[in-house]
Amino acid sequence: MLKKILNVLNVVTQIVLILTSLVSMFTAYVLFAPDNLPKPFRLVYDYSSAVPVASFEPEAEQPTPSPEPHIYLPGEGIMVDMSTKIINLVDPTGRRYIRLTTVVEFAPDNEEYASMPEEEKTAYLTEFEDKLNSRLPIMDDIIITLLSTKTYEDLYTADGKERLRAEIMNALSSKLPDLHIISIYFTEFVVQ
Repeated sequence: MLKKILNVLNVVTQIVLILTSLVSMFTAYVLFAPDNLPKPFRLVYDYSSAVPVASFEPEAEQPTPSPEPHIYLPGEGIMVDMSTKIINLVDPTGRRYIRLTTVVEFAPDNEEYASMPEEEKTAYLTEFEDKLNSRLPIMDDIIITLLSTKTYEDLYTADGKERLRAEIMNALSSKLPDLHIISIYFTEFVVQ
């Protein structure tokens, strides 16, 4: 009986060895045979998502990527509320005027502002607002001079308001080139 079991085990072992050899040969054929030979399927490699090969250069010689500067969107900058201005418009009767309150939004001039801890942000904001407050007379003069050249017809429509916003932004940017203006907001706009 033991002889029969050994014979069966011997046959099973030979079958397993033959099957393993056949599977290995089939795998080798699919992997290494030229693509012009018939195959049951072909391997297709996608290199678009491959991990880049590591460079063998020393770490110190590789350039360190510079962080992308944060682009400030409207609402993310530092707001400066300018005083309310009442300005006579160009009118033959001299009876037309505009009452305007403007808020100017500036991008911080420190590239690390977005990643600063809260304490440093507070100190930076105080310093930056002092810088802006020292330039308020220049900004007021630009707006007053610009508005005093406008007529009622220039300003009473929505397009007129948008043109005025663009003109104020351009005038401030040209006179204060070291400051980056994100947007201009009108918090009060009365034309009469």
